[in-house]
Amino acid sequence: MATQAKKRSPMGSTRVFAHFLSVIPYFLLLSGAAAGRNVTLPPYSLGLVDLHTERGYATVLPLKSDGNTARSLLERQRRMLIGDAHMTLHDDLLSKGYYTSSLFIGTPAHEFALIVDTGSTVTYVPCSTCEHCGSHQDPSFKPDESSTYEVIKCTSPSCQTGLCDKDKQCKYERQYAESSKSSGVLGKDIVGFGSNSKIGSPKLMFGCENDETGDLFYQKADGIMGLGRGPLSIVDQLVQEHNMADVFSLCYGGMDQVGGAMIMGDFPRPKKMIFTESSPYRSPYYNIVLKQIKVAGTALDVPEGVFDARFGTVLDSGTTYAYLPETAFVEFKKAVFQQLGKLRPVAGPDPQYEDVCFAGAGSEPSELSNFFPTVELVFGEGNVLPLAPENYLFKHTTISGAYCLGVFKNENDHTTLLGGIFVRNMLVTYDRENRKIGFWRTNCTDLWPQLDAAIKEDYAPPPPPKTPKASPPPPPPPVHEETPEVTPPAHSEPSPVDRSSQPVDGPRIGSVELNILVNSNYTTFSSLSDTFVEDMARDLGLDLKQVKLLAIEDQGQEVTVSCSVRPASDEPLPGSTVDTIIAKLKGHQVRLHNALGSYSLVNYRVVEEGERSAWLDAHKVETAALISVFVLLVASGTLVYWYFSRFRSTRSQYPKYRAVDALADDGPNQL
Repeated sequence: MATQAKKRSPMGSTRVFAHFLSVIPYFLLLSGAAAGRNVTLPPYSLGLVDLHTERGYATVLPLKSDGNTARSLLERQRRMLIGDAHMTLHDDLLSKGYYTSSLFIGTPAHEFALIVDTGSTVTYVPCSTCEHCGSHQDPSFKPDESSTYEVIKCTSPSCQTGLCDKDKQCKYERQYAESSKSSGVLGKDIVGFGSNSKIGSPKLMFGCENDETGDLFYQKADGIMGLGRGPLSIVDQLVQEHNMADVFSLCYGGMDQVGGAMIMGDFPRPKKMIFTESSPYRSPYYNIVLKQIKVAGTALDVPEGVFDARFGTVLDSGTTYAYLPETAFVEFKKAVFQQLGKLRPVAGPDPQYEDVCFAGAGSEPSELSNFFPTVELVFGEGNVLPLAPENYLFKHTTISGAYCLGVFKNENDHTTLLGGIFVRNMLVTYDRENRKIGFWRTNCTDLWPQLDAAIKEDYAPPPPPKTPKASPPPPPPPVHEETPEVTPPAHSEPSPVDRSSQPVDGPRIGSVELNILVNSNYTTFSSLSDTFVEDMARDLGLDLKQVKLLAIEDQGQEVTVSCSVRPASDEPLPGSTVDTIIAKLKGHQVRLHNALGSYSLVNYRVVEEGERSAWLDAHKVETAALISVFVLLVASGTLVYWYFSRFRSTRSQYPKYRAVDALADDGPNQL
């Protein structure tokens, strides 16, 4: 995001002002990732793990912080929760000003700490040939030492910028409104996301930086990870190469908390996630449809459409604070003032800025809602996203119990820019595939247990109906005292066992039929039906011949797939195998092709040997009709064949005649 940034003193946090460049072409625009670039970060290296999801594997990249604490915590969590990606990470948005994550570039791979930036369309790192680059966290990239590096020439179709350097290499330039600038050449090399990533190591384009100025020169982070919209974006490239679904998510820790995660790929969404439209045609950035802002339940007194001016309302992870058009900012500040009660105004932490600060709210961020009002974002669809005070306040750095507004006036610009502060403790899912952005309030430093619990609650299948137990046998007839004979005890029949809550088992299981809802349209699924069967067999631990596709039913943007799993031999299917199959499907442990989307098990049925298929029972009319048509076609074909065969045979018995004029050829001997 092209923004104007101004530094704060070390005791404060970096201030980023939204000021879009109207004179610079779109390919020169870059996110305002200058936030906090004057802060020194210690070297660190945290791994990354994968979240096994409905749409396959989603790669989880840690957002980095101080090394030792985060490293030990990550390793402790990794030992406890291998493969589940339930991890707690640490970082600080306001003191550091940005979040970073690692990419591994080249062969051999070299690690680079890059600022995650939803407003940037290019990923770049310092190059060893750089003539003016600062001292960054990691050594610069050496193209000559990577055996897999490819130079991109100006004549290459991959040269999206249309710029050339003196050596006819494709060139990129990115300029920020606060006068920072980055330029270099575009190249292509293997880019890895860590040893546990299922994305693999595709060859991606990135910038090899040869010159940087301004805050880019002084920041400790190595460079930028471009997550924006555009052909050079790392997200666009991964999606184009079919390495992941067109979705990624960010989750930032709250006030006085550190940490967060970035999820590359899709995963089951909590049903309480609030969505709004995000059109790629509105602007080159990640827009949302913001209609109104409410403070303590009352809408701001602003003109309609104020949040849709110029670039509209933009989410930018490279910006720290939030910036409103002047009219909206004045009304927002006034509305908050009216709700503050006994809090007293105090001077801001940095005399360079006219911060709006208040004291007397205590030192616990969890108690801020007792002093500051709730703010609500009203989206165009009518959905309402409530914000806690930590989403629009930052802590005063010199006065205990004092807090300042993290919302500012967007100088000389009518765009509404929402930075990281507005989405603290919020899982934000950028669903580019479906052109929407989702928000789910959570504790981002404890994300994975909460996300796992929400998914289990939202997507748990309904309990199977229990069969009523048989009535107990009647009591034995009473024994009369005058009868001297002793009546033998009656043998009661055993009650039938209710198996609905027990593991699937049975003496002779012929197959198990599955009805699965797949989030893919009919055309796409039909073209990948064989791949679906292969994925099922692979992840369920079955032979390919055991999985059979029965039917596909079109549901619009989804399909219902009926399939069966049969024994590998003449022996019946073991009940333990059926239990494992159902458990894996319910736990979304089958990794489908990315193009097939997510899936959920709707229901299943165990078919005993000799029992008719449930699918055949449900479609017996269609089945009978198909069989009848088949028999009719075979009979018709047989009849036609018999008729023509007999006709040819009959003709062969008749004498052959010559034409009259043919006699002349044989002369008088023919008579």
